[in-house]
Amino acid sequence: MGFAVGCVLGFALGIGLIVAFARYQNARSKRRIDLAAIVAAFARMTVEESRKLLPPLFYPSWIVFSQRQKLTWLNHHLDKIWPFVDEAASEIIRNSVEPMLEQYRPSILDSLKFSKLTLGTVAPQFTGVSIMDCIDDNPGEVVMELDLQWDGNPNIVLEIKTKVGVSIPVQVKNIGFTGVFRLMFKPLVDEFPCFGAVCYSLREKKNLDFTLKVIGGDISAIPGIADALESTIKDAIEDSITWPVRKIVPILPGDYSNLESKPVGTLEVKLIEAKELTNKDFIGKSDPFAKLFIRPLRATTKTSKTINNNTNPIWNAHFEFTVEDLSTQHLTVRVYDDEGVQASEFIGCSRVALSDLEPGKVKDVWLKLVKDVEFPKDQKNRGQVHLELLYIPISSRSSYLNPYDPDFRLTKFEKTLKQGGSGTSDGGDDLRKDVIMRGVVSVTVISAQDLPATDIMGKSDPFVVLIMKKSEQKYKTRVLNDTLNPVWNQTFDFVVENGLHELLILEVYDHDTFGKDKVGRCVMTLTRAVLEGEFTEDFPVDGTKSGSLKLHVKWTPQLIIRD
Repeated sequence: MGFAVGCVLGFALGIGLIVAFARYQNARSKRRIDLAAIVAAFARMTVEESRKLLPPLFYPSWIVFSQRQKLTWLNHHLDKIWPFVDEAASEIIRNSVEPMLEQYRPSILDSLKFSKLTLGTVAPQFTGVSIMDCIDDNPGEVVMELDLQWDGNPNIVLEIKTKVGVSIPVQVKNIGFTGVFRLMFKPLVDEFPCFGAVCYSLREKKNLDFTLKVIGGDISAIPGIADALESTIKDAIEDSITWPVRKIVPILPGDYSNLESKPVGTLEVKLIEAKELTNKDFIGKSDPFAKLFIRPLRATTKTSKTINNNTNPIWNAHFEFTVEDLSTQHLTVRVYDDEGVQASEFIGCSRVALSDLEPGKVKDVWLKLVKDVEFPKDQKNRGQVHLELLYIPISSRSSYLNPYDPDFRLTKFEKTLKQGGSGTSDGGDDLRKDVIMRGVVSVTVISAQDLPATDIMGKSDPFVVLIMKKSEQKYKTRVLNDTLNPVWNQTFDFVVENGLHELLILEVYDHDTFGKDKVGRCVMTLTRAVLEGEFTEDFPVDGTKSGSLKLHVKWTPQLIIRD
């Protein structure tokens, strides 16, 4: 009996162990399958998806998310072949940069050439690479950007000849360079190596340092040479290989002139005014002027006139710039204090990205001046500059109106006359020169809001003076007593000889028994009125902590053809 019971229990225990082992194996297999699925899912996960799992606050210090891949292997091979690359690169630099050096040669020099040019024994280091999306949505190209760092030991000697016939050998030493090079492989073709040409350009110049030394002497002993040479070298680099300029190396036979940098549009800039500029003079006030550029080249940099003894100048200057790449280029403004015969003193600078502009639409901006636009964490108040910007694409001139284009001023009859009068473009050009723009600007001062209190009782007695700057026409609204939110609804007409170069100044005053106190002002161009015909908008009153003017502006053109 006991034996039978033992057999039954042993059999039952064996069956239980077998079932448990089978379930364990099944569970283990399922866990392994699930784990494999999870690992596969992690393998397919992108960088952006992984960043969603863990907030940046919890990243270990050694984790860096980068779109650029490391290039240790390329640097290793570049070190080996560098002597051959040095020979080829030195020849390319000589042929491309030397003509630019001659072009930007200071007037105090008679000639400027390389007498020696080798890049030394230290190869540059590529610190990262990225493959970019197609530029301008062009599927027929591959674009690479390479981060490059070079602290080399080149042997570069410039042979300088002065106007008096003295030759001076100047060595360029201690070069430190950090930047981003762009390589464009286009067009893509079926024939090996699958692209027709390579375009290269310095996409971004992050840092460029070097020192100049006269061989056998000190360059500081020759006044003005060091600064002139440094500026010349940087201008030559900017104009020779800095984006959007690009160098083209044909790989397969063909015409690749279409790959060269070409203008894509025109930027019309009004330098209107500045306010609260830093005063650089001990006696009196600064004498400010401004320099504007898209590319920092002497030939394309525009300079305003100097406004003497004024930290709130009104320039009313118009400039035109050629745009070559809307997506990457900026308009930069630098403001200086004119010191006469001495070097001008820097006040501040600012810039605006051209990609922020809407084609065909006037953009009115106030830009804060800083010490360095690359590192704008400048808390010092250096003032602000007021600009009006209008971008017109070349490819869409028929779609967007440019009031600065002389054809904009012609009536349909005059355009027909221009096209068919003499059958030549010369006749049209002659007619275009004889047409001037004239018009009437109707300004309705509707109201003001939140003007600052100037009276003891917390009220004000405001009125507005309207001034057309060039013609000096002047009107004044009536005085409204005891209000910070006056409503005038008064309209004034100005006859304007050229609406594109006039400024309308509106000065807000508080009327007192013994005179008037200035509250603030608004300064505006007439470009928007010329383009749109009429508009209504609120304009902030500069010089106050609060306050705005509501205006309605209407432009009625009158075209006159001179005999």
